[in-house]
Amino acid sequence: MTNRLRRRGTAPIHSHRAELALQTVSLSWGVDPLEIKARTRRKTRTCRARQVAMYMAHVALGVSISEVAKAFGRDRKTASHACRVVEDMRDDPLFDASLQAMETALRRVPLTYGDAR
Repeated sequence: MTNRLRRRGTAPIHSHRAELALQTVSLSWGVDPLEIKARTRRKTRTCRARQVAMYMAHVALGVSISEVAKAFGRDRKTASHACRVVEDMRDDPLFDASLQAMETALRRVPLTYGDAR
């Protein structure tokens, strides 16, 4: 996508995918999306929800770590750390089942017209 299109308000596809992950985690965890995207750390639950949203954008929707970082207003190192933290937490069977359900739901969403998975 060209810069000209971005300036006119057309967001690149990665930001739509990251937003989808953000909204899914927000609904699932009961955390306001604005809190998740806030620049400051916030409460532990909000931080964890942000990490899970970053992880879902990367793992379930295929957004690169760099693009995840950009979409969430963080740097690449933070997005990478979030994915490692969430991956480590998947050892807990209940947490893993919750993530698996979100992952499955996200992977079933057609991301573009005619893009059924």
